[in-house]
Amino acid sequence: MKNFLNALQVQRWDDHRFYHHNRINQSLHLVSGLSFVLAYMWLLVDPVVSALIAWLVSMTTRQIGHFFFEPKTYDTVNQATHAYKEDIKVGYNLRRKMVLMGLWALIPLAVWCEPTGFGLWVRPTSWWEFVRHVGAVWLALGAAGLLFRAGQLLVSQNAMTAVVWVSKVLTDPFHDIWLYRKAPLYLMRGELTDPMAHVHRG
Repeated sequence: MKNFLNALQVQRWDDHRFYHHNRINQSLHLVSGLSFVLAYMWLLVDPVVSALIAWLVSMTTRQIGHFFFEPKTYDTVNQATHAYKEDIKVGYNLRRKMVLMGLWALIPLAVWCEPTGFGLWVRPTSWWEFVRHVGAVWLALGAAGLLFRAGQLLVSQNAMTAVVWVSKVLTDPFHDIWLYRKAPLYLMRGELTDPMAHVHRG
């Protein structure tokens, strides 16, 4: 258990110091974390609605922060290039995220073109039924994306890394809320970049 917690701390620390310098990105992660917690709670009520919240709000705000606001230049705080960080990233780097989000964006079109899901469900008779079918496929995509990357880590690294990463991803919303709760305040003060003084001290 001690090794697991240590490995989880390392993955969380590396994720923060390498990929969350921008205060807008941090603020969007706060929004993402809060909406993911709502999606978790709704999972017990209606998994499809939970998936709609997770993909339409949580994942979009999260990835917008990484794609458009996080710097891709040389990281002077960690003395690392963007290419190096992308290469060593345990989870989904930007290239993998583009594939995942591309699949996400194509699913509504696929459901529109094949409204019965090749016989898996009844043809939707209303707009809301169509949306629910899309949400159901998005729910499956989320589970598949988690298991697929865990399988890659199991093969390329080891079981501990895979289990720790899955645990990190599932608990990230709670950690992000705590870690980035003050990010909007820093933004209102005009601070666009986290000085990362704690990284230098670490």
